[in-house]
Amino acid sequence: MAAIGAGNAATPQRPVRRGDKVSEAIARDIVRRIGAEGMAPGTQLPPEAKMLEEYRVGRGSLREALRILEVHGLISIKPGPRGGPTVDQVHTRNFGRMASLYFQMDGMTFRELIEARLLMEPMLARAAAERRDPQLTDELARFEGATRGGEDEYLRLAGDFHQLVAVMSGNRIMSLFGQSLADVLRDRLQDSLFPKSRRREILAVHSDIGRAIAAGESDLAERLMREHMTDYAAQAKRRHPGLMQEVVDWR
Repeated sequence: MAAIGAGNAATPQRPVRRGDKVSEAIARDIVRRIGAEGMAPGTQLPPEAKMLEEYRVGRGSLREALRILEVHGLISIKPGPRGGPTVDQVHTRNFGRMASLYFQMDGMTFRELIEARLLMEPMLARAAAERRDPQLTDELARFEGATRGGEDEYLRLAGDFHQLVAVMSGNRIMSLFGQSLADVLRDRLQDSLFPKSRRREILAVHSDIGRAIAAGESDLAERLMREHMTDYAAQAKRRHPGLMQEVVDWR
């Protein structure tokens, strides 16, 4: 089989490793190119005709490669004459959805998922306090004293807070894992675990954690987040006792 990208002296050689499926090799090459060329979300990839000419493979192999990337949420494929493959934003929800497929195949439960969050969130809070990114630290101020709003506003504030702490950790892999686990739980539960009567208390806890992070008090930030997540886990077990033994399902 000809090397991917062969056929034109100006086209870089992209050989397929022995035993690789053609579609997987093409998919890997497209991801490498997106990264190497710094393609931002929304960037249009070359049209099918051009990619077929470049890779010198069958239409079926190319479309399978694009489908692999689409399923994993890395590209979108729009139909029509002005459509085609477009680079997507790397989103924690897509990563969580992919991970949940493995969780289901291996019989992993929601108890294990919640316990994983209980372990990871305090680590993220500590890392955020140790790093204290000045620009991101300023963003913590918007959670200070936040007590108003209905259910949707509360859920948005709570989700945004944990997302910001994860980003502030400075470790994108830990941040991706932490946020994706929260996304999987949010998709399954759909609403707040805490009753309305505790909404003000939970937002106040977020404020306390935020102040500890902003002050660089890593021990305090870690402890407060662990207490908060322990409370979260206990509330999940109280309100959804049957959920704990359920296998995480791919959605």
